[in-house]
Amino acid sequence: MRTHAAKRIEIIIEAPLLRRLSRLLDEAGAPGYTVLPVLAGSGVSGPWTRDGQVSAAGGMCTVLIVTSPEKAEALMEAAFEVVEPHIGIVSMTDCQVVRPQLFDRSSGEG
Repeated sequence: MRTHAAKRIEIIIEAPLLRRLSRLLDEAGAPGYTVLPVLAGSGVSGPWTRDGQVSAAGGMCTVLIVTSPEKAEALMEAAFEVVEPHIGIVSMTDCQVVRPQLFDRSSGEG
């Protein structure tokens, strides 16, 4: 099977910032993304959990994006604009995809 180089961007942010992040990712040309709830973790401030919170607004979420290498830098900048003054993590790794046209909105497909 032939694979193609792509970038996987993972953003962990406070749930109330999701709408702003989504808007900036769309404006930056994200081909799509997936949002997942974060249930618990441990970081600089120590362990935390979503248990006992009245709403999801106090929680965290993860946004996953797979994109072409050409679009990755613009999407990282959009994500960092949201995350920099708040709690959050932005990371990018290399990955391989089977259908690259699904991860590049400018291709006219996907």
